[in-house]
Amino acid sequence: MNAREQASVPHALQAVRAQFPILAQTVRGKPLVYLDSAASAQKPLAVLDAMRAFELHDYANVHRGVHVLAQRATDAFEAARARVAAFLHAHSPKEIVFVRGATEAVNLVAQSFLRPRLRAGDEVLVTAMEHHANIVPWQLVCEPVGATLRVLPMSDTGALDLDALPGMLGPRTRLLAVAHASNVLGTVNDVARITRLAHAHGVPVLVDGAQAVAHLPVDVQLLGCDFYAFSGHKLYGPTGIGALWGRAELLDAMPPYQGGGDMIRSVSFERSTYADAPARFEAGTPNITGAVGLAAAIDFVQGVGWDAIAAHEQALLELAQGELEAIAGLRIYGTTPGKIGVIAFNVEGMHAHDLGTIVDALGVAIRAGHHCAMPLMQRYGVAAMARASLGVYNTADEVHALARAVRKAQAMFAG
Repeated sequence: MNAREQASVPHALQAVRAQFPILAQTVRGKPLVYLDSAASAQKPLAVLDAMRAFELHDYANVHRGVHVLAQRATDAFEAARARVAAFLHAHSPKEIVFVRGATEAVNLVAQSFLRPRLRAGDEVLVTAMEHHANIVPWQLVCEPVGATLRVLPMSDTGALDLDALPGMLGPRTRLLAVAHASNVLGTVNDVARITRLAHAHGVPVLVDGAQAVAHLPVDVQLLGCDFYAFSGHKLYGPTGIGALWGRAELLDAMPPYQGGGDMIRSVSFERSTYADAPARFEAGTPNITGAVGLAAAIDFVQGVGWDAIAAHEQALLELAQGELEAIAGLRIYGTTPGKIGVIAFNVEGMHAHDLGTIVDALGVAIRAGHHCAMPLMQRYGVAAMARASLGVYNTADEVHALARAVRKAQAMFAG
């Protein structure tokens, strides 16, 4: 950043980039510009150090040992659960189930909560902008019993048609599933309003928060939803760890999702009984180190501060959209105000994969493809989109580098 740009960045963020050593490298002879945080955000030293320290000094299996390391590991694991509970404003850590990520969380709710309640003719309502992970699990439980998946439409700008929502909620609607923020369009949905409308018809709501948790504070009490899922690797944490928040009374009434160690109360060849939630949903040895890393990631984000993150990312988003919109033949998808730092676009005459490959040669990492949202691609009549996604570590210089790389790619095809 030049002096003027640096001065415009909140003070708390000026040293943030230095905490991500992976970003200091060169790629293909160019300084790395990492604009793929919506797929996986990079991890700061605080997360890496916490995981390493745990592995070096405290690692053991949890809940099963009386020796010192087992006690330390259990304490660290349960402290991480408490950190997640506080992060989401849950009533209790008992409402937090550790999972591999948002995908497993949605599948857990589909199989354990929804499947026993579904009958032929029932309906599950999703939206036109959902990730495959918030579509396919519902199809898996609907198809065997003859239930139907219905889709709430959206506008060309990427806003859900909430005026149509009440008319789509009926006595056979068993659940509504919605993304808090779209991984393609960046749209931040009005989950509180959606939940109020759904609850007025007695319909429970699951929120896929994978794309929201790194960009804005989440309070499940204010949102009013019944389940909230997110992944650690979108939140500057490790892969293979995430969390499902569920209302205690719902979790307590749900049968186990998987069987195995640590989810039981007693086992015999004749009959087994199961532990209370959340343990009944955590069969087998969990990702203990991942949970420690997730807790460190939460501490990192909250240490930077939501106001500072929002101000920085929104300034970069406005800069990026302005520079990209100035490129002839470039179309941005998703222009609803208040979006997070995700920009999906195409350049006329170029496939998104070609564009992604060329800008990669210039050191700029973006994503290209259907982004696990094939129905959304069909909604816009395209096979794929390019996507640049911003994180707390990105800079104005990197936005300029993106625009220059897109222009060079366009010139190469035109030539």
